[in-house]
Amino acid sequence: MRTLPVGDDALLVEVSSGEEAQALHAELLRRRAEGTLRVREIVPAARTVLLDGLAEPARWAAELTTARIPAVAAHAREPIALPVRYDGPDLAAVAERWGVSAREAARVHAGTEFTVAFCGFAPGFGYLTGLPDRYHVPRHATPRTSVPAGAVALAGPYTGVYPRSSPGGWQLIGTTDAVLWDHTRVPAALLAPGTRVRFVPVEGA
Repeated sequence: MRTLPVGDDALLVEVSSGEEAQALHAELLRRRAEGTLRVREIVPAARTVLLDGLAEPARWAAELTTARIPAVAAHAREPIALPVRYDGPDLAAVAERWGVSAREAARVHAGTEFTVAFCGFAPGFGYLTGLPDRYHVPRHATPRTSVPAGAVALAGPYTGVYPRSSPGGWQLIGTTDAVLWDHTRVPAALLAPGTRVRFVPVEGA
């Protein structure tokens, strides 16, 4: 673990894996909830966690580098179920890369429980982990100029759902009608770091 000061009251903590970043994020949230950590924002990413508006950043830098961070505890809350039609234009290519049929690729994806590791790229976009290494796929060399809202996509170790139409280079394997971002909803984002997610095939899709 390595810590880097960011301005006067922020600290960036670097770890060696996404799993460690998720565990650190969960532990920092726990400490803030119990009142032992005074911080305005805790923002996880792929292998970092940013603490912004942090009281005594130098003390926390020294403490975190020697701290033992427990593994993420099992969640009592049921996973969020996202209905999906496995009809994406890249499903056949992904299935071929996996060495299975398109139907089996959909079954593998729907049979996986995912966890939101962090959010970014666009409001409501979560980077979901859970697929084993053998199912990781590369981004397209040339991104599409427009990916529709609701597209379920793969890139590297992540699954994601595009909350709105935008350019994108991920492999598109399906679509969902779930609303990932709604500014009139509290919270506006359907997915947050630590949320468990399952994709449920739409009957007949």
